[in-house]
Amino acid sequence: MRVALVHDWLTGMRGGEKVLEALCELHPDADIFTLFHDRGSVSPAIERHRIDTSLVQHLPLARSHYRRYLPLFPFAIEQFDLDPYELVISSSHCAAKAVVPTGRAKHLCYCHSPMRYAWDQFDAYFGPARVGAAASRWFYRPVLARLARWDAATATRVDRFVANSQHVAGRIRRYYNRGATIVYPPVDTVFYYPADITPASHFLIVSALVPYKRIELAMAACERLGAGLRIVGDGPDRERLEALATRNVEFLGRLDSADIRDEYRKALAVILPGEEDFGIVPVEAQACGRPVVALARGGALETVTDGETGVLFAEANAEQVSAALERVATLRFDSARIRERAERFSRDRHIQQMRDAIAETVDAPAGARW
Repeated sequence: MRVALVHDWLTGMRGGEKVLEALCELHPDADIFTLFHDRGSVSPAIERHRIDTSLVQHLPLARSHYRRYLPLFPFAIEQFDLDPYELVISSSHCAAKAVVPTGRAKHLCYCHSPMRYAWDQFDAYFGPARVGAAASRWFYRPVLARLARWDAATATRVDRFVANSQHVAGRIRRYYNRGATIVYPPVDTVFYYPADITPASHFLIVSALVPYKRIELAMAACERLGAGLRIVGDGPDRERLEALATRNVEFLGRLDSADIRDEYRKALAVILPGEEDFGIVPVEAQACGRPVVALARGGALETVTDGETGVLFAEANAEQVSAALERVATLRFDSARIRERAERFSRDRHIQQMRDAIAETVDAPAGARW
């Protein structure tokens, strides 16, 4: 059976790419299709596959500004020729689930999220404060409205949805009117483990620097407390965040996995200030025995237990983040118990559950829908 793996874009090893990496392990001979590929930015396990890219790959400034071509994504993703493939597995948070498989092919979509900026996070990306009032109203809003309609309509191209959390399964029901099997993303709980060191007094963020992560809230909260904050990651929001930063904030850029593991171990706690669809970082931090301070929405409700593996706060504002940071500093946490919680999201468990879901999809009668 020939297998095609479809991913939105390949520009770094974040949560979605770790799912793709696991799919590459399950299907070592699969071909990969993606809108844009920044060569060398993902793991060798992915790079060794044949990777086909879309027309976006060849557009001016695509390497650094590929998101500007968002209106072209529907056309670009639909141009891939999937005729030779009997099984298509898409790993999608934007457009990948809208590929057009042949009638004989089964299509399983691992959905990280329905297109968030088209549905419920427009203002975080394209609101007046981000792009200006005129551009937001007269250009981006109608473009994203069309994308939302297209996103909903193309859900029929998927035979089976697999969601990365209960939270995302709810969004799939709301926007696509479809059910979904829950398979949590893979977390390498073998690589991420506690060390016998005394944590420092600073806090940590490990994140892509994009608007919906709400990193400025953690920065403001740490400034209120006079606490140190170290930020690992890069992204289009870095320049804006650096302009807001005070001397207690340190931007570390992209680090390799071993250095990130060291940062987890040294931090007093890891902060998740925005709503995540799942959030691999909190689980990696807990695998290292460190507590997490997180907004009590989305995937954090499935991975962080208040008072046991971290602290949850109810509203996304600097006051509540500050109060949560003060609280986490006063609590005593059991590192072994925190790690035990994280082991429920191991990579081995993810791979076995995905293997089962794929086998069920392949064996199902033609035309079956979940």
